[in-house]
Amino acid sequence: MLLLIVMVHACNTKKQEVSALDFPDLESPFFAQKPPGSIPEVFDPRVVSTATAFSPDVEEIYFRRFDEGLKDSALVAIQYKDNLWTETFVVPRGEISPDGTILYKGNEYRERTPSGWSELRSIGAPFDSIPIMRLTASFDGTYYFDDVSQFNDKSLVNIGYSRLIDGIHEKPKTLNFDMGTTLQFHPFIAPDESYLIFDSRPEGGDNDIYISFRQKDGSWGNAINLGDTINTEFSDVYGSVTPDGKYFFFRSTLSNGENNTMWVDTSFIEKLRPKP
Repeated sequence: MLLLIVMVHACNTKKQEVSALDFPDLESPFFAQKPPGSIPEVFDPRVVSTATAFSPDVEEIYFRRFDEGLKDSALVAIQYKDNLWTETFVVPRGEISPDGTILYKGNEYRERTPSGWSELRSIGAPFDSIPIMRLTASFDGTYYFDDVSQFNDKSLVNIGYSRLIDGIHEKPKTLNFDMGTTLQFHPFIAPDESYLIFDSRPEGGDNDIYISFRQKDGSWGNAINLGDTINTEFSDVYGSVTPDGKYFFFRSTLSNGENNTMWVDTSFIEKLRPKP
């Protein structure tokens, strides 16, 4: 239903308000269906098909849309306000910062301004010379990203990080996880940096999602596979946790070949955390 509505949009920043009767009767855009338990479910396709991020107050959903006439996928926001649904064409792709003020796209970013999102700007050296698929940031401004500069031969993708020290990002360092594969993608850092979620692909296989927990000494623990409740025999990628910490979203290839956005309660995270 949403697709029928968004098809009338041009690539601009105009807002379109639609009667709530045209949408499912929702308490808010976030609760588009009964919240899931410990078994992943498809996020309600009546509202969005590929949810990617949430505003810090979880009152706005950002998702990717693919339309004819667009050279790239676009990031769209929907809100429920004043008993009307508002859908706004925002900007091409991105990852929202924990405070909702920055939209990261690889080694570039946009800032939220009173009039909308700024023009795309470079994060600056040394990141401007690093090809990055996904960059996420912690509350403290530490960047975590995948460096795909050596992915041409399908052999190496590292996860790097860079702390913000006295207002300047330090030289990036590499996180090394001994997993039997050197392909690690799409990092998502918990805002407090207590855990890192990413996906990895073994040679000849499909991506699974993993988690690593921060140790007391500041190091990172062994990467832990999220298990067959979340990972399937097909590709499972791009994991992230909602700002309220309640739900885990990821993209999964189903047995019918479709790529769906899945969501599940985050209780599994504490179950996977190694005991002292």
